[in-house]
Amino acid sequence: MKTTTTLAHMAFAAVTAAILFAPGAHADVDTDFANQLHTYGIYGQRDYNAWIGKITCERLATHLDATAFESATFLKGNLARTTSTEQVWQFLAAAVQTYCPEQTPALRAAADHSRQTTKEQT
Repeated sequence: MKTTTTLAHMAFAAVTAAILFAPGAHADVDTDFANQLHTYGIYGQRDYNAWIGKITCERLATHLDATAFESATFLKGNLARTTSTEQVWQFLAAAVQTYCPEQTPALRAAADHSRQTTKEQT
């Protein structure tokens, strides 16, 4: 139960953060993405993080990952082992906002699903 509630809060927070902290127009999108990740305490090589973010978008666009939950699982396996679940969702939200905003509905669907699951458990 606690895990589902935690995931619900993280998914909701990720969607909210993506909307609120959307990067503005800038000449170097990858640098803006890295700077946004730094606000979440996510570091690493800028090019690697940008590459993983773009792959995540491609996986959502081609339906290799059918949901944001599957994308989060992909990211968990490809980010540093010390990356928390919350940071995975923050990374996912930042990647979607930066590289594929058309995939925002996948994040909203995850947040809605998590919220509904939480309501059913209470």
